[in-house]
Amino acid sequence: MSRAHVNGIDVSYERDGAGPRVLFLNGSGATLEEMAPLLGVLRSRFDLLAHDQRGLGRTEVPEGPYSMADYAQDAIALLDEIGWESCRVVGISFGGMVAQEMAVTVPDRVERLALLCTSPGGADHASYPLHELEDLSADDRANIQLEIMDTRFDAAWLAEHPADRAFVEAAAERWRRPRSDEQRRGEREQLHARRDHDVVDRLGRITGPVLVAAGRFDGIAPPANSEVIAAAVPNAELRLYEGGHLFIVQDRRALPEIMDFLSAGDVGPGPA
Repeated sequence: MSRAHVNGIDVSYERDGAGPRVLFLNGSGATLEEMAPLLGVLRSRFDLLAHDQRGLGRTEVPEGPYSMADYAQDAIALLDEIGWESCRVVGISFGGMVAQEMAVTVPDRVERLALLCTSPGGADHASYPLHELEDLSADDRANIQLEIMDTRFDAAWLAEHPADRAFVEAAAERWRRPRSDEQRRGEREQLHARRDHDVVDRLGRITGPVLVAAGRFDGIAPPANSEVIAAAVPNAELRLYEGGHLFIVQDRRALPEIMDFLSAGDVGPGPA
């Protein structure tokens, strides 16, 4: 793992792999360490850049409040640091919000954009208000997160689908893990930035091909929100998959198709 001082904070990042240049933007509360399996798959086909976003993992936890513009500028500054003028971008959940903010701010630097299980925000098209769960007990918070992760998930469904049950058990363990006060502060600041996300009126600025992918049973970022993005962005394609918020591991078609989309088109210059 490398470290760089960008946009006024110390950011931990990883760059590895070969192929088209891809920037990966992670979801709420997620770190590089936790997402290592997915990042490993992406590195098999891409020159992959990923970082712990501000307030998370090994990146600095600066004083708040944070804004979505801060997160986008962190990513842009990291591209400057490693010498990438442009790249393909994939954002999952919260990372998809950052990716949208980045793409409407510097559209010429985003060659292709994959937005996964995310929302454009605003009053009518926001993702589930996770910040409202902050004051609940760990068990109550985990129970609600289970309900909204996939609207099919109940005791009967999980009893009949062992793969989903194993995934739920792993997710619940993550949600209940102990956190330091500093970790909780960083996660809280991220959720507050997420609360204020709104690119609805700016989506038309995005250029280049865009893939908008959603799970049919997502209770955090409902498919209707992805439909709004796809309708507002030129050159956007909407794909729905069989799964919930993390359809990428529930539907075997999803990840290969997303990687094919990111691989398509002209490949930029080689490693900086």
